[in-house]
Amino acid sequence: MNMDETMECGSYKLLRKSSQSAARLGKVYTARGVIDTPVFMPVGTHGTVKGVPNEDLQNCGAQIILANSYHLYLRPGTEIIKKAGGIQQFNSWNKPMLTDSGGFQIFSLNEIRKIKEDGAEFRSHIDGSAHFFTPEKSMRVQKDIGADIIMCFDECVPYPATRQYAANSVDLSLKWAKRCKEEFYTDDAYKTQSLFGIIQGSVYDDLRKYSALETVKIGFTGYAIGGLSVGEPKEDMHRILDNIVPLLPENQARYLMGVGMPEDLWECVGRGIDMFDCVIPTRNGRNGQVFTSCGKINIRNAQFRQDFTPLDPECSCPACRGYTKAYLNHLVRAQESLYLNLLSLHNIYFMVDLMEKIRKAIENDRFLEAKKEFFEKYYRGVSKNL
Repeated sequence: MNMDETMECGSYKLLRKSSQSAARLGKVYTARGVIDTPVFMPVGTHGTVKGVPNEDLQNCGAQIILANSYHLYLRPGTEIIKKAGGIQQFNSWNKPMLTDSGGFQIFSLNEIRKIKEDGAEFRSHIDGSAHFFTPEKSMRVQKDIGADIIMCFDECVPYPATRQYAANSVDLSLKWAKRCKEEFYTDDAYKTQSLFGIIQGSVYDDLRKYSALETVKIGFTGYAIGGLSVGEPKEDMHRILDNIVPLLPENQARYLMGVGMPEDLWECVGRGIDMFDCVIPTRNGRNGQVFTSCGKINIRNAQFRQDFTPLDPECSCPACRGYTKAYLNHLVRAQESLYLNLLSLHNIYFMVDLMEKIRKAIENDRFLEAKKEFFEKYYRGVSKNL
């Protein structure tokens, strides 16, 4: 076990607080390593970050990756992963992993699922077969997968949603959270895994506060904020975080689910968030969209056909060390598969490096200055590349 034996799996240690914001520096302890926070987690839906080998992820400094229990349950099946010795043995990623409960994926199957008091009935997007997830089944599936941090089964509310719908969803998610906790502690899983609760409530402040307080009352190792970044205005996200983060225990991790744009990372770290995940780095990379210290670019644009400079002079990734914008433009236009790896990996390097910059800024107590310096350069580059 690569952690302080006195620390519970999933526990959080606060190292420093910013004097300029709610940003904080800390560590999350898991059975497979200690995670420095704030942290960005690349998404590996099927147990792999799309197009990026593990050795490249390790070289870029990724500390933890996320997989999806819904997808792994359907394919290859949790019995195979369990037989392999757990997800890290199965995919050869010997660092911390987190699995989400499948709630968001089931939510996205709105045409082929039905929410009930006991759980969610849905049909596989692969073959149309019928399945039923209860909180207890979600826990058993995630235990079999074996990730270090697992999530409560919840109902993710779409945006927009009526207040009544959101209120009913909060009540249902709280009932499911209690059942998840009861099932989680029926065996020794807690010795190597930790369970995070999830706060819902859409954009309604009173529902969010109620969900936060009641979820904390149930008691989990860490707390996630779900149901944001689903189409609501950024001002709503920021307001909700301002209202509910202070209600969460200071000595436990705070995870904002599905958020990962550079501006969101700065804004939400400044509001006290420790953990983030998002598919944007790899999804954008596959579409030729690249994050750089000088702003976002679309490498397929004609302006880069004869640009023989690297993507980002401040980046040490393989794409920036070995290739020019002109060559990468050629790969994308020719649909050569090499670009899928290079651009996805570059965007992950960017996110990992950005979080390192943010951690150093908090450590040196210059969070606001570092944020200003980053965006002066970043937004100036965005304007230039439009």
